[in-house]
Amino acid sequence: MLQQTQVATVVGYFVRWMKKFPDFAALASASESDVLQVWQGLGYYSRARNLHRAAKIIVAQHGGKMPRNLDAIRALPGVGRYTAGAVATFAFGQSVPVVDANIARVLARLCDIRTPADTAAGQATLWKIAEDLQPQKNACVFNEALMELGALACLPRSPKCGECPVKKFCAAPDPESLPVKKPRRKTVALAEQCAWIVKNGRILLEQQTGKRWRGLWKLPEMSDAGLSKSGKPLLKTAYPFTHHRVTLSIFSAPAPGKPATNQRWFRISDLDKAALASPHRRAIAEIAGRKK
Repeated sequence: MLQQTQVATVVGYFVRWMKKFPDFAALASASESDVLQVWQGLGYYSRARNLHRAAKIIVAQHGGKMPRNLDAIRALPGVGRYTAGAVATFAFGQSVPVVDANIARVLARLCDIRTPADTAAGQATLWKIAEDLQPQKNACVFNEALMELGALACLPRSPKCGECPVKKFCAAPDPESLPVKKPRRKTVALAEQCAWIVKNGRILLEQQTGKRWRGLWKLPEMSDAGLSKSGKPLLKTAYPFTHHRVTLSIFSAPAPGKPATNQRWFRISDLDKAALASPHRRAIAEIAGRKK
């Protein structure tokens, strides 16, 4: 959950998640729809799907217990080098390196690394340094200390160099200029035009099959609804999605004779139980609120 998401946002979701899925068996036996419903609002839904798949593998192949072997952890869906190392060192006390954003910043500054940290070469350099620095004992304490150093003193902007306990080891003449990053990708503008189809207190939604929101429900695309837009939209809003900026326009439309196979009627009053894409949930709430 903490991948790409701040702690303050995650805490509430984590508590709800653990109440719903207290162990791997509970998660493995849940439907994907239930998993996505609990996750909705956190974004990057592939994380939830990977957790679901990983739980099934852990139950089937590891007796419902997290494997301790680093390679076995790394083989789980959605688990990369950092996550595998974090589990191994913090859960099982193994002497393995971890390089998150805080540690990458600390190591880049301490060693004055000028290779962009978000490239393969830069990552390889930082992981090698982290590996060389690993102590044989209390590695979890060491790794946590590096994280805390980056979180509390070696800040991205205005680092507190005067308070840094390892200042005398720092090779960077200008710490704030590090780590070097690749130029940001330009934001791409996208347009999304959807239909507002309501009948007898129910709203027509369609379930997504593509990578973007697979398994989630959203308002039907105008083309999928077999309709063309006319008149002014009921709502026009915008939301970010990775390096995109999506403008969502919602138009009132009549009910189709027969919904498509991926479409279904939902009672508007029960939408809190549906796994809805967050921008569409907010849009539906705003339009429905106006119409009360």
